[in-house]
Amino acid sequence: MTTLALKYRPRTLSDLVGQEGSVKALANALKRAKESGRIHQAYLFAGVRGTGKTSTARILARALNCAEGPTATPCGVCDPCRAAEQPDSSLDIVEIDAASRASVADARALREQAQTRPAFCRYRVYIIDEVHMLSTEAFNALLKVIEEPPPHAIFVLATTELQDVPDTIKSRVQIYPFRLIPVGLIEGRLAHVCEQEGVPAEPGSLRLVAEAGQGSMRDALTILDRVIAAGDGQVQEEAVREQLGIVSAHLVQGVMSSLAVGDSAALVEACRELANQGADWATFWRELVLAFRDRLEAEARANKGPHELLRWARMLNLLLSRERDLRDSSLPRVVVELALITAAQLPHLAPLDALISGAATANPSANPAPRPSVPAAGPPPVPPRAPQVAPAPEGPRRPTPVPPPPPVPAPPKPPAGSAPQPPIGTSAQLRSACSEALRLGTGLRPFATAPQLATDLAWQPPVLRFRFPANVRQTLQDFEREKASPHLLAALGVVLPGLQSVVVEFDGDGTSTAPERPEDRLRQEPGFQELLRLTGGEVLEIRKDS
Repeated sequence: MTTLALKYRPRTLSDLVGQEGSVKALANALKRAKESGRIHQAYLFAGVRGTGKTSTARILARALNCAEGPTATPCGVCDPCRAAEQPDSSLDIVEIDAASRASVADARALREQAQTRPAFCRYRVYIIDEVHMLSTEAFNALLKVIEEPPPHAIFVLATTELQDVPDTIKSRVQIYPFRLIPVGLIEGRLAHVCEQEGVPAEPGSLRLVAEAGQGSMRDALTILDRVIAAGDGQVQEEAVREQLGIVSAHLVQGVMSSLAVGDSAALVEACRELANQGADWATFWRELVLAFRDRLEAEARANKGPHELLRWARMLNLLLSRERDLRDSSLPRVVVELALITAAQLPHLAPLDALISGAATANPSANPAPRPSVPAAGPPPVPPRAPQVAPAPEGPRRPTPVPPPPPVPAPPKPPAGSAPQPPIGTSAQLRSACSEALRLGTGLRPFATAPQLATDLAWQPPVLRFRFPANVRQTLQDFEREKASPHLLAALGVVLPGLQSVVVEFDGDGTSTAPERPEDRLRQEPGFQELLRLTGGEVLEIRKDS
């Protein structure tokens, strides 16, 4: 029994679907050959599988050897035309599978065979399929005969991997690209085949078959053959979905709607239903991505706002980024659930302009929350005036009592989410606490190893003293430069309440590596510290006013 792919194989250039550019070029070349008697003798057909490369090579052989040829419309009744129907029985049409005959010995044998004149036809046509499988030595052996072939020899090379063909071969042949066939053309061809075969087809079923072909007419015809057998001589949409593992459109649209509103529970339930159906996760993912692409196109054509378009684009981009994980993972269901739940949260995210406008319209009179380790700047609290004791009318005058010192305000509690304050009782605990505080501080991660490098680390409230060996002076110069930074003091103040300054010393001199700089003195001013804290600024340059 002949399959549909073989029964409806193209016999003329007009039968080729979706390759109008290559068909027109070949037809013009045959027309010029008829008029001038000269034709190019080496061709390279390149394209994906099932797009008509080998069929076109056979059509070209028939067009060249037709009794009325060379012609773009061979008669189909003469002996050369009938011989082209079955190349294996024709001495003048030689088909070679390079995947099984790729050695240099095979190439040398072909080069010698090409010198033999045709037995019955005008030209001897050599069709080399999957030519990219030839070895480098085999290509070199064929190079000369392809460049200067005998006048009776025509070489037609076919490949699905054009990039693997050497440039020396490409420069000596005419390259004809065979592109993916559009879905609409495949669907029309399938409808013609069903009409010729007397097979009824449900609306929409042939579209699914055409899409499953992925641009290959041969693959689409092979799938159609299988679907007809499964549907008892009919093309039914349910049979197509069952044979191809395609999830129902209703379920795909339901998943997309759940993603749009951020319904994670519905997504988990949809994944459970897919697992119960035994659906192919990769096929479902492809259907979902295509549905999202169609939705994004509809939103763009409706001229929706930028936030709405970007929301759909971000979800689609997330789905595409997980496609490789889905292919490589041994747990595809987990990958799908994770990606869907993550994408479901995107609609709940506020746009950036809303966040900015919300921050700008916040109450400006509200005092910002103080950082844990930086005390609020300003004049110290005035203690209550001690009551004056009236002097006794007799005896020596009693001195006025000295007012007690103002109480030290308790350090503010660290904000929620910050590192907890561990008990600091030993040197090891102090080092660990300081390292963790620096690691969590914004922009302070490079300094997290400094406490571990110190030979001596002493907490003498309100001062934290670091002493390092002399050989790490160059390594820690950035840390010493930032010792008075309010950000560093704030980060360490989380675990060392009341910290006001950091002292860095090195063995050998007992002092800092550099004299105190103007910016260091400026940072120690309470008012300037408060300014840096409120603005989140940094001192970049100090200039002397002239």
